[in-house]
Amino acid sequence: MVNIYFIGSAGSGKTTLTYAFQLWLNQQGLDCITVNLDPGAERIPYTCEVDVREWIDISRVMDMYNVGPNGAQIICADLIATKADEIKKAIEEYPVEYVLIDTPGQMELFTLRESGKIIIDVLGRENSLVAFLFDPIISKTPSGYVSMLFLSASTYFRLGLPQVNILSKVDLLSEEELEKIISWSSDPFSLYDDLNMENKQVDMEIFRVLESMELYRNITPVSAQENFGMEDLYNAVQQTFYAGEDLSSD
Repeated sequence: MVNIYFIGSAGSGKTTLTYAFQLWLNQQGLDCITVNLDPGAERIPYTCEVDVREWIDISRVMDMYNVGPNGAQIICADLIATKADEIKKAIEEYPVEYVLIDTPGQMELFTLRESGKIIIDVLGRENSLVAFLFDPIISKTPSGYVSMLFLSASTYFRLGLPQVNILSKVDLLSEEELEKIISWSSDPFSLYDDLNMENKQVDMEIFRVLESMELYRNITPVSAQENFGMEDLYNAVQQTFYAGEDLSSD
């Protein structure tokens, strides 16, 4: 069983990608379930086998602690840790190959608070991976791409899991914009040059450090809307855990 945590900034497309990847895996005959860890989620497009909202009600938290939606989200993020064993037990009821975990919309509620690490530890680090989503609109400028790169690095340092960088919603980008972003992900010198043209001063040594720590890596473009890139995401997961060996439902 492989746990895939979908993490990214608000609006980056975590939930829609979770849904699209669920459908793609099912089409390939591969068993998976989805887990929602966002107690504030209002509408979820996918069939949710394990839903944190069964244990934590954000409206009730708002009333109980007399706080607004933002304060309630923070409290709920911490309360999730108290339900980690129950969430694990619910997941283990499904003998599947892949567990797709949709994390809260505000990524810091999972990546920066201790509860995120507790959930990962309880569900198992050795079989877990982060699919980190780069927002396409932010990523199409050199400085925006660097900002997403640092968020990705921060997530890696905080959670300590193998990580795949995903460029989501590529249907919102022109072909030229997509090619430019892909070139930045494979060539730090190209990104460095474009940053200089944007009059942003960044020391090249920063990129060398990220490269040496294997945090500067090629990005995988996907589109949940057009069902594009799902096989590439699957192959990245396979490469991480099985050195590229394909799994099937047989």
